[in-house]
Amino acid sequence: MPISPMDDYLAHQTTDTFDHVFTSDRNFFDRYYFNLHASSDELFMVFGLGQYPNLGVTDAFASISHGDTQYTVRASRELGSDRMDTSCGPFKFEVLEGLKKLRIQCDDNEWGLAFDVTWDGSQHPLEEPKSVKKSFNRTVMDNARFAQTGCYTGSLEIDGQSYTVEPTKWKGARDRSWGVRGVGEPEPPGIRVTEERAHGFFHNWMPMQFEDYMIKTFIEEGPDGERQMEEGIKVWNYGIDKPNEILGSPNHKMRYHSGTREVAGATIGYANSDLTVENIPLRTVNLGMGSGYINTDGWGHGVYQGKEKVEGVKYDVSTPAKRAEVFGLNETLCRFEASNGDVGYGMHENFIVGIYRPYGFDEPGTMAP
Repeated sequence: MPISPMDDYLAHQTTDTFDHVFTSDRNFFDRYYFNLHASSDELFMVFGLGQYPNLGVTDAFASISHGDTQYTVRASRELGSDRMDTSCGPFKFEVLEGLKKLRIQCDDNEWGLAFDVTWDGSQHPLEEPKSVKKSFNRTVMDNARFAQTGCYTGSLEIDGQSYTVEPTKWKGARDRSWGVRGVGEPEPPGIRVTEERAHGFFHNWMPMQFEDYMIKTFIEEGPDGERQMEEGIKVWNYGIDKPNEILGSPNHKMRYHSGTREVAGATIGYANSDLTVENIPLRTVNLGMGSGYINTDGWGHGVYQGKEKVEGVKYDVSTPAKRAEVFGLNETLCRFEASNGDVGYGMHENFIVGIYRPYGFDEPGTMAP
């Protein structure tokens, strides 16, 4: 394979060039994820970029909920051999200081969404437990991720309205993830068609951002509520000399919008602490609406779209029922009210696939009453 600028760095871990990853699994990915809000219900934006070396594809997107509409701009191109080229269509992601400062741009385009923002991390990124899942004898998920909250500086324009982005109120979260997870065009199921067990997946990922710290809460369960992944931890911001506080296994009381599987509120507690947090939803971005996280319209992460392609889509998201018309991964911006009196903001990512009996989702198509 050809050498690229990245091969000049003293970071090799195999004898291959950097455009060749350690595994031949088609599902290998490497991804940036960010979200942004103004500490209010005015708007919420989610954006990211991924590379899929074994599929030869890179793609990027930005989805913003503003007014009664969710706008998505998305781009895809052939990856090539230069893994350091983190541009795609109108998007560019640039690391200014590793683990602390990044610049993300979306140039002017015909769909009315453009931004140029610089991210500043508020605390050292938190490395999550690895996610590993098998189906029969095959590893279908093996990925790593770190999470961080922070603030933004720069500018944003959406549908003719301009915002000056200042770090006092423009905040959000990001993650970096890499490894193996289902991407690209669907694969034939093979022996998996013989599985008779109930399928269900209950997922909640919450980087809660308070003034001096982040509370990171992560809950994944099977169809009967069996815990599969969990995390409850408080991470103090830079400049505060306190160790991370392990809050312990999180517990939850979720409420859902009628006729949907979208969270309408939640109470979160922790086994090793008397702290509780009330999640008060403000606005939701449905990542099934064109972002690629869920391939609802032919655009999925890593799906080959040709040499280069840029396009935009928009949806009516004026009500929970409208958002539920497209199956999706809900990124719900919340106000977090902690029992210690602290108030913060951030995202409650909520996703129920198939069966989840503890809240009455007894069939794959069951919605909240």
